Amino acid sequence: MPDTATLDAIRIDFDAPDNVPKDRIVDLSFAMGNVPNDLVDPYAPVGWLAGAEIPRLLFNPPASHGLGAISGNRTGSWVVSHYEDIERVYSDNAHFSNAGTAEFQRLIGETFKSIPLAIDPPDHQKYRLFLMPYFSPARITRDLEPRIRRICVEMIEAVVDKGEVDMAWDFARVFPVRIFMGLMGFPDEKFTQFLDWEWDILHSGSLEKMQAALRGVLDYLRGFIAEKEREPDEHLVSAIVHGKVEGRALTDDEKIGMVWFLWLGGLDTVAATIAQMFRRLALQPELQTRIRQEPGIINSAVEEFLRTQPILSSARTAKLDFEWHGIQVRKGDSFQCLNPAGNFDPARFDNPREFDPERKANRHFTFVGGVHICLGAHLARRELRVLLEEWFARVPKFRVKPGADTTVFPGLLSIRNLPLVWEA
Repeated sequence: MPDTATLDAIRIDFDAPDNVPKDRIVDLSFAMGNVPNDLVDPYAPVGWLAGAEIPRLLFNPPASHGLGAISGNRTGSWVVSHYEDIERVYSDNAHFSNAGTAEFQRLIGETFKSIPLAIDPPDHQKYRLFLMPYFSPARITRDLEPRIRRICVEMIEAVVDKGEVDMAWDFARVFPVRIFMGLMGFPDEKFTQFLDWEWDILHSGSLEKMQAALRGVLDYLRGFIAEKEREPDEHLVSAIVHGKVEGRALTDDEKIGMVWFLWLGGLDTVAATIAQMFRRLALQPELQTRIRQEPGIINSAVEEFLRTQPILSSARTAKLDFEWHGIQVRKGDSFQCLNPAGNFDPARFDNPREFDPERKANRHFTFVGGVHICLGAHLARRELRVLLEEWFARVPKFRVKPGADTTVFPGLLSIRNLPLVWEA
């Protein structure tokens, strides 16, 4: 495991704020999923940051390119990499705020908030309580699982006799989005346009493309909301449009804030997880064999895939001045919770680098934590479980197509193509 000598090798000169010690400044762009690798465990380069010898707070300078340079914090961020500290940032609402998170709409002058993600307690609770029933385990089992299973079986049976599929592009990119669009009530013909807009917003690194995509999707969503105001149906957008919070109808900003947030979060997080999950299964055939022979471990295996594949790292902002780990934190300082490190913290997980499909007490941060824990976590888990159940019931032992590139970005960007083959 690397130690503080490795930190010394990646320290950089940076004109930091005067509350940042020089020996805490390191360039951790690789830890944010910006650097691809071809390892079976693509998060291996990050987990050591939770080691006992690593300072509890590091400082990452502002990004010089890409999305961070366009819309992120321009003064740098404190990086929190140990499980205990990440848990505090996510749960200590007196010291840390989520206001402003994922509000890309500001790039085109919009002022509505992303609801409920960018709302702090106590107001957060009323929006969370409004939306939670639509994502509860009972609702998913009753209303969504039959559709999830039908779409999953349909997609598997369309490829099983061919003996191959691009699991990332043709399956993972499609399967969860079809479910999401059905939940929201969006028309199927918007599938490609939605993914194009989402890519330009999150991954293009171009301000011009981001702004054009933002205008396109927000114009569409506002039109869709207006349509559901006139013609309500049984889907979630209509429920939001005609819903009430604390006994009152929602404002226009609240309606677009909720629909926009769900749109942004519903398109590619599960897709990235599926692509990485099947990449590991293809590269570790013994894991395939174990799950195939013991389908009863699918639930715990999904949880271990989630722990070892943290797609996102979430940020918070200090709400006041305070001292932490010998650092004088100032109001407004940005904090980046490095979930790929916290999920491999040896102080929390036994043998954290080992993939254990029967791991117990697997409380990870892949769905973040605290009051802002992912609203769609139950839905994502159900999609992954159903997929493994139906896949292993129909598809024999599979592998990566010879000669294919298995390079992966260990994060949301993930892997664009993953051709898998098997004996048809």
